[in-house]
Amino acid sequence: MSNYQKAYQSSLENPEVYWKAVAQGIDWDEPFTQVLDDEKAPFYKWFPDGKLNTCFNAIDRHVENGRADQNAIIYDSPVTNTIKNITYRELRDLTANFAGVLSEQGVGKGDTVIIYMPMIPEAVIAMLACARIGAVHSVVFGGFAANELATRIDDAMPKVILSASCGIEVNRVIEYKPLLDAAILTARHKPEACIIFQRPQCKANLVKGQDIDWQKASAAAKAVDCVSVKATDPLYILYTSGTTGTPKGVMRDNGGHAVALKWSMSNIYNINPGDVYWCASDVGWVVGHSYIVYGPLLHGCTTVLYEGKPVGTPDAGAFWRVIEQHKVNLLFTAPTAFRAIKRDDPDGKRINDYDLSTLKTLFLAGERCDPTTIEWAETKLNIPVIDHWWQTETGWAISANCIGLEKFPVKHGSASRPMPGYNLQVLDELGNEVAAGVMGKMALKLPLPPGCLPTLWKNDQGYIDAYLSVYNGYYITWDAGYIDEDGDVWVMSRLGDVINVAGHRLSTGAMEQVLAAHPDVAECAVIGANDELKGQIPIGLVILNSGVSNDHETIIKELIARVRNEIGPVAAFKKVLILNRLPKTRSGKILRGTMKKIADGETYKTPATIDDVSILDEITTAFQK
Repeated sequence: MSNYQKAYQSSLENPEVYWKAVAQGIDWDEPFTQVLDDEKAPFYKWFPDGKLNTCFNAIDRHVENGRADQNAIIYDSPVTNTIKNITYRELRDLTANFAGVLSEQGVGKGDTVIIYMPMIPEAVIAMLACARIGAVHSVVFGGFAANELATRIDDAMPKVILSASCGIEVNRVIEYKPLLDAAILTARHKPEACIIFQRPQCKANLVKGQDIDWQKASAAAKAVDCVSVKATDPLYILYTSGTTGTPKGVMRDNGGHAVALKWSMSNIYNINPGDVYWCASDVGWVVGHSYIVYGPLLHGCTTVLYEGKPVGTPDAGAFWRVIEQHKVNLLFTAPTAFRAIKRDDPDGKRINDYDLSTLKTLFLAGERCDPTTIEWAETKLNIPVIDHWWQTETGWAISANCIGLEKFPVKHGSASRPMPGYNLQVLDELGNEVAAGVMGKMALKLPLPPGCLPTLWKNDQGYIDAYLSVYNGYYITWDAGYIDEDGDVWVMSRLGDVINVAGHRLSTGAMEQVLAAHPDVAECAVIGANDELKGQIPIGLVILNSGVSNDHETIIKELIARVRNEIGPVAAFKKVLILNRLPKTRSGKILRGTMKKIADGETYKTPATIDDVSILDEITTAFQK
């Protein structure tokens, strides 16, 4: 039996034995005597009588164990032309100091703090400072619309809000303070104070009696020590709109979270303490929480905090410059980032300008990556490129190629094998497990492993309704896909993106895979538009590579022929629109649901997470034509 099979089988057959051993990778203030409490199932608790501090495990213990002078954070900001290294000792001192600022404002164990900040070191310090004193942080992506921020203020009810004077995009400065003030004005709940970090690019006007200057408060504060909390105490809340469009507060506990992320660093990512780990995401997203901040620091790595883009800061060589300059060992980013690089530099010429010899692996997640993009990255970088699958709710990978435990043969388009602790099954409408290779609804048999959400913030019934009510004893992922005969997982689309064409249920992901394989296509999406005759018909939305000289009509005919040949006439694929860009969230996910509503002429709510609202007008015009 292979290493992976041993671990996976043990985690399902003897979960308490398995996770007890894994949990030894964390320093406990009070060791747990019980591994899993299932008394109030489906609300499971991991390590319920243990106590620890996540900040201590992420910073202080490394200072005590010989990593004090190792870089904990490399801050790289091409938009401000800034590079700054922060050692573990410096990070401990900065975090302890800012924890003192929070304490002086009356923030303590169990209090909530909203963090509304750009990608600067102070955002990471704020998260860790909350963890240090047992406060619960809720990071809201910097620059979110005021009304969306207000809904999160009312749900989280923060004692204090932490923010900055501005965020910086490629060509503009976004003032945060007016957005924050408007949100507070709208919200029913009012924070006791706001602590504002003043950036040199823009100085915010502070409101007397409400706002506190971050730098001045830090200069006067006294450092505080870590506070011991229960493993089941909340570490953070992260809001996701999910499938309902209503923000849901995903709650993460301290103990299971630390155990799972520490395990993942060596077993999934094959990273050692001291290595340089770069997750090119944002701290506003779960990927940023898990693999910019907590995962790398729990493992004693150096984490890269990047305030920039894959292209445009300044060009398609941005990522390669960072890798060479900081000797990055692993890059973790969204498929959309690589599609953008491939679009601007289809031949990968910029890669040859840099020494990427330190880079060992590329991991992709965020949405399913088409095989063509994976093949492009493999060919150009000559390293393993691994697509893996997880969600805000799970906090770490449901399925992956866990190269630290055992590397599997890569299948382009597959997210490899389920990770230990995840009893993944593919079910039909009645809840029966389907045969290998048959597409169905992807569900996880309870209990979920450590690190996953134990519930929604102050909303147990909402947790049941949203995730546990479809199949008894299962968490529904809301993804459609299949598991092949080798046990590899294929996530094909969100359940809402499976379309019904004349009674045939078809995966839009399969059609996107065909379109993406065309040599002129940089990125694509397929949606199902309503049709009186067939119920739904697929529409392809395509972005072409830079410098494509072929006639658009010729490309459209070739794309339609490809889908007809590879999916079959049953798909009724006859319409392709060539666009300049696709609407996406700031995390890189394509807004297929919004585009479907536009195609059907339905009213829609502009998504709070959209990267650029103006693209929706372009999409509307394209459909009208």
